[in-house]
Amino acid sequence: MRFELLKKDNTARIGKLVLSHGIVETPVFMPVGTNGAVKMCTRDCTKRAGAQIVLANAFHLYIRPGLEVINSFGGLHKFASWDIPILTDSGGYQIFSLSKHVKVDNDGVTFKAPLDGTTHRFTPEKVMQIQQAIGSDIAMVLDECLAPGNDRKTTEISLKRTTDWAKRALKFHTRKDQALFGITQGGFFRETRMISTREVTSMPFDGFAIGGLSVGEDLKTTLKMLDIIMPLMPEDKPRYLMGVGDPMLMLEAVERGVDMMDCVLPTRMARHGTVYTSHGKLNIRASIYAFDKSPLDPECSCEVCRNYSRGYIHHLIKRKESTGMILATYHNMYFLHDLMRKARNAIYEGSFSAFKRDFLDNINILSKKQVATQ
Repeated sequence: MRFELLKKDNTARIGKLVLSHGIVETPVFMPVGTNGAVKMCTRDCTKRAGAQIVLANAFHLYIRPGLEVINSFGGLHKFASWDIPILTDSGGYQIFSLSKHVKVDNDGVTFKAPLDGTTHRFTPEKVMQIQQAIGSDIAMVLDECLAPGNDRKTTEISLKRTTDWAKRALKFHTRKDQALFGITQGGFFRETRMISTREVTSMPFDGFAIGGLSVGEDLKTTLKMLDIIMPLMPEDKPRYLMGVGDPMLMLEAVERGVDMMDCVLPTRMARHGTVYTSHGKLNIRASIYAFDKSPLDPECSCEVCRNYSRGYIHHLIKRKESTGMILATYHNMYFLHDLMRKARNAIYEGSFSAFKRDFLDNINILSKKQVATQ
């Protein structure tokens, strides 16, 4: 892996990430294909929407279809017919999201698989073994993601565990064509965030991720933590904010120097009828759109907005037609990829602050109109 920092506009930055399966321009949004596929979007659909890199989940792929199947195809790229870079998450988020079925100790994690109830054991070394077998371009270390509300003592214990796991993963990882990112944690305390960031970034990882944010806390808290973390991040390594797919937060993150983001939110919302537009989120299920002949977003140039009306997509979503989910999913992905493309251009031109301000000024217009008519 090679990362080149190309230009900065204050702390916002554009760069180039050279990986085994292609070049990624940053800042970038990574759509989530948990099981080796983005829901409601084929490989070609995902690439047409503008994806440069996708995320898959080592935890879920280990459970199904299993490493034996993936290995028989020669890795995830060949198994899923992906010809662009893949980042695999380690399963750290599942420690958080499946907490009722997980037992964490200093050596690793024991959990029951939600699919079949079988018991499994993840250690930092096991997670490296899994991701090296999968063959992703970027692998992530095992970390412990805490929910908001944990006290200082619990956070400090968890922080030390994550740091120790990072050291063990770094020592075990040997695949030369696969980059390895460390993950900082530290909960929601200034001191623990600073300690974690300094400890993890002192290790020779290829890049660094910010974990444990966007897990239920309010936006003000997220930004407060980013303001603590980002000045401590190395300039010459890519910075990855995990679990963020809201346009407003994405721009706030880019302004602070974040290079990479991912989230299931855009595709999940699309399947339930919520789409992004230049003036805010639109609930296409609402009856006010039944006769609406305009596109989802008149300012969007994606294939969906060029060819389909709000009224038609409203009908499909209300009838639970998969075609409606596919169209909404494509639009949401295109919208975020296009937003990042515009952000890169604005940084290059030295006008990111104005770009962000104009976007945020417009983003709530539609929401206010919808409330007024309902």
